[in-house]
Amino acid sequence: MDAVNRFDTRATHALMRLEYLIALGVCVTLFVLHLGEVRWLPAVALFVYIDLVGYLPGAVAHHRAKGRRIAKAYYVLYNAMHSFATQAAVVGLWVLLFGWEWALLAIPIHLCGDRALFGNALKPFSVPFEPEPHPAFARMSRELVTP
Repeated sequence: MDAVNRFDTRATHALMRLEYLIALGVCVTLFVLHLGEVRWLPAVALFVYIDLVGYLPGAVAHHRAKGRRIAKAYYVLYNAMHSFATQAAVVGLWVLLFGWEWALLAIPIHLCGDRALFGNALKPFSVPFEPEPHPAFARMSRELVTP
């Protein structure tokens, strides 16, 4: 579900992160191999806009809410912006309007990096916007550690 509330086994979660890490490695390798052909302004903009639109508003709302629930619209916005389907449409539209360019790799680098490096996934409505251990998961973790 997210980096803290894993309802998969640890091994399954680790394998999913490994798959994204491999994809991240492929994208970063291609990006580096074509570094001289990358237009930096579009690359940075494509990398950053996902969080500017999809994460930042919800994070601000979450911190301002001080423990209260925030609107589901923030979750929808996050999930839409961090969806490979949405970003594939963005890449497709970009290619139709401007043609292919290596800066477009910033999008899968962002998405694969979130999943591989931070363990982030799409956000369900049932958990806080910012990862906090689910009470059942926290209790189970304490029971496993406590002798």
